[in-house]
Amino acid sequence: MIVGEEGYKEQKGDVWGFHLAWSGNHRIRADIDIRGRRTVQLEALYFRGEIALAQNEEIATPWVYTTASNQGLNGMSQQFHQYVRENILHFPQGKTRPVHLNIWEGVYFDHKPEHIIAMAKAAAEMGVERFIIDDGWFIGRDDDFGGLGDWYLDERKYPNGLTPVVKAVKDLGMQFGIWVELEMINKPTKLYQQHPDWLLAVEGYDQPAERNQFVLDLCNPEVFDYLVERMDWLLGNHNIDYVKWDMNRRIVQGDHQGKAAVTKQTEAFYRLCDVLCEKYPNVEFETCSSGGGRIDYEVLKRSQRFWTLDDNDALERQTIQLGFSYFYPPEIMGAHIGGFHCHTTYRKLDANFRGLTALFGHMGVELDPVKEGEEERKNFAKYIALHKSLRELLHSGTAFRLDCQDPDCLVNGVVAQDSSQAVVLISQLAMLDYLRQESLRVPYLKEGNYQVEILDLPRNFAEGKFGHLMKQLPEWMVKALNGEKVIINSEWLAKVGLGLPIIDPASAMLLKFTRIA
Repeated sequence: MIVGEEGYKEQKGDVWGFHLAWSGNHRIRADIDIRGRRTVQLEALYFRGEIALAQNEEIATPWVYTTASNQGLNGMSQQFHQYVRENILHFPQGKTRPVHLNIWEGVYFDHKPEHIIAMAKAAAEMGVERFIIDDGWFIGRDDDFGGLGDWYLDERKYPNGLTPVVKAVKDLGMQFGIWVELEMINKPTKLYQQHPDWLLAVEGYDQPAERNQFVLDLCNPEVFDYLVERMDWLLGNHNIDYVKWDMNRRIVQGDHQGKAAVTKQTEAFYRLCDVLCEKYPNVEFETCSSGGGRIDYEVLKRSQRFWTLDDNDALERQTIQLGFSYFYPPEIMGAHIGGFHCHTTYRKLDANFRGLTALFGHMGVELDPVKEGEEERKNFAKYIALHKSLRELLHSGTAFRLDCQDPDCLVNGVVAQDSSQAVVLISQLAMLDYLRQESLRVPYLKEGNYQVEILDLPRNFAEGKFGHLMKQLPEWMVKALNGEKVIINSEWLAKVGLGLPIIDPASAMLLKFTRIA
């Protein structure tokens, strides 16, 4: 939750930020009482009978993290980011976050080891550093109607086991990752046939399915031990570096032994994470819940990465990633480049916009590189290389956002801690409201002179198809594109700024500022 004085913005105003570190039921509210006092309340939401304390017994309620800023939303975000990096996240400072390729949008449930190995070879050629097998590797998982809970390798799809695929990926110099959805179960499974009582459900209540699946009762020690045993088999027998832990439905009428149990279920999920993290300290875990359904500081203590959105449409992701940035630093944000034809919205977007939208986060790609044409593979390789060249800055610097008159123009950037360099992304989501683009003013660089470089442009600019009159380029851009050095003073950049061309909808440009002696 964010509250602030009237008219607060990214760069100005008194702002207060609040974060409830809890993955279960909760209530967040802001009120004005009869005396005019303003209050904010964040709490775990317990159902009747869910918590019963004996005499002298105590309960530890979830943490609420809060900060205040007199420098707008940027000041608030920067304090949250620093705190997360220093106190919440268990990830070595300076450790590189490898570029992912996840096979889901490339093959879905159609797993063929020979083709997957061919995908891995093509991925390595593009610069991918971690290769992930997603949903569909276990028995009974030919669609989303069955399989969940039966965490045994499907030998029809992998007759020689998973090891040859893992070895092929490792031999290509990449890390290997795999997908699970441990808390879930489908009814057409051996597990359900043997243990129908393992569902998290109220007796006599017809539990509704969501995505054809149901929730396992983690409060049941037998369920808990079964999941640990299956993960011991998976992680203990295969050279796995990363696990994508998904959760694709909500909990409805969660009950254990006749009592509401969502709180205990959440705590059991934390314990399961803790057990696996302790047993396999070198495995990185990503938490995912249909994208952003389970993102909070408490689960972040047990994971290293969030999957922000199952919709890989870059236009949709722009606003999702904006909201994410208020509380989380960019390096924990899974941000993947999707294909030209988005599989969720059917929108077609240029590589420039797709690549730059994913650039600042923990980058990955979602596609089958074997099926892609040469131009698309070159585009993916280009933005992977660009990300790698900026990765250290993006994942260690101070992130900021700039206020824009045009609500469809989003500007964000990262400046190095010593202000030696900065990158700024200008994204135009829809046609601008005015006849000219607003000047770019960046007030976050220390005093000095900076060289301006254009790292990436919309396709029409890059091809020299920027037109005349309204769409002509400002003089500094013409010079930069002709190979001339463009130098600007930090004070001028903060107060006057750089003129920008009109940027077409669903396009973006990336600038770099480097301090010169």
